[in-house]
Amino acid sequence: MQVTATPAHHGAQAPSDWIQRWSHLVPPGGAVLDVACGLGRHMRWFYERNHPVTGVDKSQEAINSIAHLGEAIAADIEAGPWPLPGRHFAGVVVTNYLWRPLLPTLVDSVAPGGVLLYETFAQGNETVGRPARADFLLQPGELLQVCRDLRVVAYEDGYLDNPARFVQRIAAVREPASHHGPIRLPLHGAP
Repeated sequence: MQVTATPAHHGAQAPSDWIQRWSHLVPPGGAVLDVACGLGRHMRWFYERNHPVTGVDKSQEAINSIAHLGEAIAADIEAGPWPLPGRHFAGVVVTNYLWRPLLPTLVDSVAPGGVLLYETFAQGNETVGRPARADFLLQPGELLQVCRDLRVVAYEDGYLDNPARFVQRIAAVREPASHHGPIRLPLHGAP
């Protein structure tokens, strides 16, 4: 179930600070998938940086509003089949969304050399607001476990304010197919 801490029109808002901070890990020109994309704030971020983008959301209205950016797919990813079987992306972006049965599919959708950028609510959020049900809150270290086959570049689990919320977030890279030696990741802000 998609749960957001922002108004329904969050597509007009700025992209998540976490996504902005780690978006440089997506290989230049690599295709990006935005899962539960809403009105496309992250699709726009990557589109403006010359990435082909694909967005998936349950809301046909949201999909209609972002179709001009790239591939926009209306699909109920909780009740129906995964609409992108066998496809891989240089970047897979998920924010403010948790559907545990889909987690392995999301990790599998990261192409060799690609990155998973994930940020959503975590245990503790029930003390400050919604979502408050355990079904929609990551357990301590849950994203680390989900990404055990990827290289974790950054991970946070804790409290943020403005608005008050508990989150867990990760940036995790899949080794390139022809990997020999250490993965060389560009430093944030480096050319």
